[in-house]
Amino acid sequence: MKMNLAKLNKMKQQNEKIVCLTAYDAGMSSLVNQAGVDIILVGDSLAMVVQGHKTTLPVTIEHMLYHTQMVQRTNTNAWCIADMPFMADADLATALKSAAVLMKDGLADMVKLEGGGGVFKTITALTDLGVPVCAHLGLLPQQVAKHGYKITGRDELSAKKLLNEAQQIEQAGANMLVLECVPSALAKRITATLTIPVIGIGSGVDTDGQVLVVTDVLGLTEKAPKFAKNYLNPTAGSIQKALTNYVAEVRESKFPAKQHLID
Repeated sequence: MKMNLAKLNKMKQQNEKIVCLTAYDAGMSSLVNQAGVDIILVGDSLAMVVQGHKTTLPVTIEHMLYHTQMVQRTNTNAWCIADMPFMADADLATALKSAAVLMKDGLADMVKLEGGGGVFKTITALTDLGVPVCAHLGLLPQQVAKHGYKITGRDELSAKKLLNEAQQIEQAGANMLVLECVPSALAKRITATLTIPVIGIGSGVDTDGQVLVVTDVLGLTEKAPKFAKNYLNPTAGSIQKALTNYVAEVRESKFPAKQHLID
């Protein structure tokens, strides 16, 4: 049976780890479904992974629609999140239009927005209209031109700000939160504070679940981030086994391990 928000919330309540992977096309969507992932993220990371760009910024809403449609054609079980690309939520009218495209035409189950204070009103407007929203805090790939690839929450002031933003995001109506490159102790605190599922990437093992870019998991990234792990090693034997091993290690809280921390 297909994953839904009620099941994901129940997994959090029962301390069952949630497994998420990116996918950008029908073939990979089918494989990650067979591996048993709970969530597929059609990430704007496709700019770097698929299109060869240096950042996520060049991706358009048309690109996101195209790839979400491909993923959903073979997605039989997983909850599907589609990223709102750079400037797709620049103002409320644009955000509503972008979300409508991804939900109505792309058949996404949820949209994801990056950032804190600037997206609170947008989250409320979307969720009031019945659009499930995943927020994204910590390292924000769409803001690298301004901030670079910077880890946030290391000092007391920024940690308090991040916790407050997470709470405000939940109050605004968000149904899920991704924390990217947040110190593990802070990520653990945020996860315990919020009632919505918190998915980590480079943020320690104590979040409700984990997400990685699928090409990192399969060792296809030329310079993978420290928080990633290549599961396509000689013992895996196949792509399918590598994906299955990733799912199993997240379920068992074996991933991420200490060597994947960026604290």
